[in-house]
Amino acid sequence: MTERLSPRAILDKLVSFPTVSHDTNLPLIDWVEGYLSSHGIESFRHPHETDPAKAALFAHAGPKVEGAVVLSGHTDVVPVEGQPWSTDPYEVVEKDGKLYGRGTCDMKGFDALAIWALVEGHYGDLKRPLQIALSYDEEIGCTGAAPLIESMDKVLPKGSATIVGEPSMMGAVTGHKGGQGFDVHVRGFEVHSSLMHTGVNAIMYGAKLIEWANEMNAENQAKTPSDIAGTFEPPWTTVHVGMIEGGTAHNITALDCRFGLDFRIVPDETREAWSARFKAKVAEVEAEMQAVVPESHIALNEQFYVPGLLPEDAGEAEALVRRLTGDNAPRVVSYGTEGGHFQGGGYSTVICGPGDIAQAHQPDEFLTVAQFEAGTQFMRDLLAELAG
Repeated sequence: MTERLSPRAILDKLVSFPTVSHDTNLPLIDWVEGYLSSHGIESFRHPHETDPAKAALFAHAGPKVEGAVVLSGHTDVVPVEGQPWSTDPYEVVEKDGKLYGRGTCDMKGFDALAIWALVEGHYGDLKRPLQIALSYDEEIGCTGAAPLIESMDKVLPKGSATIVGEPSMMGAVTGHKGGQGFDVHVRGFEVHSSLMHTGVNAIMYGAKLIEWANEMNAENQAKTPSDIAGTFEPPWTTVHVGMIEGGTAHNITALDCRFGLDFRIVPDETREAWSARFKAKVAEVEAEMQAVVPESHIALNEQFYVPGLLPEDAGEAEALVRRLTGDNAPRVVSYGTEGGHFQGGGYSTVICGPGDIAQAHQPDEFLTVAQFEAGTQFMRDLLAELAG
């Protein structure tokens, strides 16, 4: 019989693959596919629509009926370049009760537990099925989740409850904000700055859009939050610009200005409404530019959309996690996950995974041994529940 690896052995293997979002994740997918196959578990790939170097993977254990519990994780990690690591980021190093390595916390620790649980469930007597879903490109906007879910629904019996294993210290997180991001390119017209009234300074017109973001933040902060928004920190939709570039010289009106603008949207507000407000402001500023030089313009490129996760009324996934963990605390987060995609796809969804989100993306990222062991016990309890 093929060896059934421990959760720690699987974690060691997963971390050894440098699956930074801008690189391939296929070596990791190849290994998981081969490992599951060695235990008689059929897995399915969903290749990236345009990038042949990436793929998602999903698999099923237990009876071929609907109603599975889905364990959802992503395979990509953020870069390590420029970070002062004291260990090899692609080797799990255990020291002082901590497992160091890129992705140990976010979120290969959970992925390892999910793979382990699927194999154990395959050999067990499950009355209710278990599925895993491993995506690509979560770290660059959760862009791999929607096509993965669509592909799963065509191949596997549809699950009913999804546990997204982002680090939550094994607590139940029932809601998060949505996210939407735009690349903004303001195209102006160059003249000498002494004649700036005859040109279009892309930076200065771009600044009007950035100031609009400041105005929206002040407006949102000032209004009374809804019951749902009031559970978040901060309890309003935020608009943010974190990077900007443009201009040629200090005495030339800027030909180009580029920046990213993103929204963190509370779940009871819509992407469509905020997108419409932003585009209306863009049209207003663009009209001002074109009144000076008609060929000047503003181009928007939507980079990502992450739907929010709404707290469910008597949600199946939440009830399951609370039953297994004993956690009854209300908990929502302002960062995004793939949970909103699963919920939008008809799955009851909750977030629960080992580790502290404060360690995600950091140099010397770590997952404590205690949290990994808590996650292992959670999987044992889940398997016992699925066995009936």
